[in-house]
Amino acid sequence: MVARRESSRQTQADRVYELLVGKFMDGTWTAGEQLSIPMLSRIFDVSQTPIREALARFEHTGLVRREALKGYSVAPLFSEQDLLKLMEARLVLEPAITTEAAWRVTPEFLEQLFGTIERLTAASESEGIEAFHDYWSADEDFHGLIAKQSANPFLEDAYRSLGGQVQRFRLFAKLGSTDASFAAKEHRAIYDALEARDADAAVARMREHVLNAKSRALSDRKSIAAV
Repeated sequence: MVARRESSRQTQADRVYELLVGKFMDGTWTAGEQLSIPMLSRIFDVSQTPIREALARFEHTGLVRREALKGYSVAPLFSEQDLLKLMEARLVLEPAITTEAAWRVTPEFLEQLFGTIERLTAASESEGIEAFHDYWSADEDFHGLIAKQSANPFLEDAYRSLGGQVQRFRLFAKLGSTDASFAAKEHRAIYDALEARDADAAVARMREHVLNAKSRALSDRKSIAAV
């Protein structure tokens, strides 16, 4: 009976999390806006417990912040300097993860990785908030699978923390980024190198991908600042 209650609560927290993702993507909330737990509880017609659990997950990604006596709020938009530092960190971490993953390639891993590329390609050919959600999800799954395949829990945890900080969906939501079509091609190049068991090529393609993502992100960041 206890296990059933725990499962039900977790399902509810997952549902609330997805609902909150939609709010971030459709521009309902702006950077720095306060997030009231009682208000969200009323809006989603759930108790405050799954709201707190979902916000705690977002806090880990960097999308929301929690301050003593003030509660939760939407994190401020990345500055250009923050974005540069983030991409520098990715350039250190992701090639190392890719190296480890390339030594442990399996058919199952390649099948899962290719599935994310298919989803990303489909998202690049669609428009709207749902397509953007699919893009973000497929992109995160691609990088997350490589991190998991590294078989190093410390590297994987480091990526999970860093990957959440990318905040693409909030950074690009107002503009509608074309990043998905570029990312799909770059992911395929990484996949091809991993399929060939060529660690050096996989690392090189990952570095190119992160550098290209950095360039696109900075371009979109400047467009947002101009607006």
